Amino acid sequence: MKALFIVFHGFNEANGISKKIRYQVEALRTCGVHTQLCYMDETTGRKQRLIEDQIIRDYGDGMKGKILKRIEFTSIANYAIKENIDFIYLRSAHNANPFTIQMVRKMHQAGIPIIMEIPTYPYDHEYKSFREKIELFLDKCFRRSFANYIDRIVTFSDYPIIFDKPTIRISNGIDFSHIKLISARSRSVSDIHLIGVAEIHFWHGFDRLIRGLVNYYKGTPTQKVYFHLVGDFFSEREKNEILPLIRNNNLEKYVILYGAQHGERLDQLFEKADMGIGSLGRHRSGITHIKTLKNREYAARGLSFVYSEIDSDFEGKPYILKVPADESPVDIDQIINFHQKMKLEPIEIRNSICNLSWDTQMQKVLDCLPIKTTVTQY
Repeated sequence: MKALFIVFHGFNEANGISKKIRYQVEALRTCGVHTQLCYMDETTGRKQRLIEDQIIRDYGDGMKGKILKRIEFTSIANYAIKENIDFIYLRSAHNANPFTIQMVRKMHQAGIPIIMEIPTYPYDHEYKSFREKIELFLDKCFRRSFANYIDRIVTFSDYPIIFDKPTIRISNGIDFSHIKLISARSRSVSDIHLIGVAEIHFWHGFDRLIRGLVNYYKGTPTQKVYFHLVGDFFSEREKNEILPLIRNNNLEKYVILYGAQHGERLDQLFEKADMGIGSLGRHRSGITHIKTLKNREYAARGLSFVYSEIDSDFEGKPYILKVPADESPVDIDQIINFHQKMKLEPIEIRNSICNLSWDTQMQKVLDCLPIKTTVTQY
């Protein structure tokens, strides 16, 4: 069986989304599917669409390249048809428009089943800037027409139907071979180190934790609590929400910013961490139920962690601490008390999510795959 995995962007090895996509592709291959990855590359300054290492379209540079990469998708459809691809796995970029519709229609008419993954749903409230709202408006205009040519939608939510299409409900998975387990450690009686790893968006709600630290250090702190924030700010909005909170409350010693990290350096930061900080603000984008990648990564590392949404894979687990899905500052004393009572070892936390491997999750997709139809040419 041959699959074409389509994304509309390039890759950054420090980025969790980039890692996730590569893990998904590898999982499909492990499941016996010959999978090729279609993506954009702009590292040379030219906009190029590639399938694996083969350039299928060079759009050039400058304004011409910027325009063509947004309107030319026929090369993808032509490749899929020519290479007799058995199914398409397409990661949505919320970019439904006449040009992407033309692409999926052509593949659909050739009898190729198309599975579309929507990483976060609903997603309308994630768009805040004027430019983002313009892009969202276009997507809203065309996404149901786009979905007409989609067979199933992969979601990490609990929605059975999205855009009038049946969903395949899976969890964000883990490639355990690429995630290092932290060492077993004794509970410190003096310091607690919290870690948050993400490209920092407003819906991560890290400002709630920092406001909790403001309150904590204004009182009579019983222990030193540090927050290691690893990742780049997505936009000025997030930067302006977080940096003044740190600076104006003299928290530079307790909130440490690292920027994006990966590999051995990221492993080192996790090694000093006691608890992970998941999303604390998904309610800001209208989401109550979601199965985030970060929660699974913390568990795979062997860390207990904090979050505010509903994640059905972790609700009730003894190593998770839930905080309210609202704008209240996080109660740091609650975190301290939870941490002191936590008895599980890292390997026990990791072993609790063996069913969340990417191999298992992508096999669920394959089990729901429509049969490719043969189109007779007249």
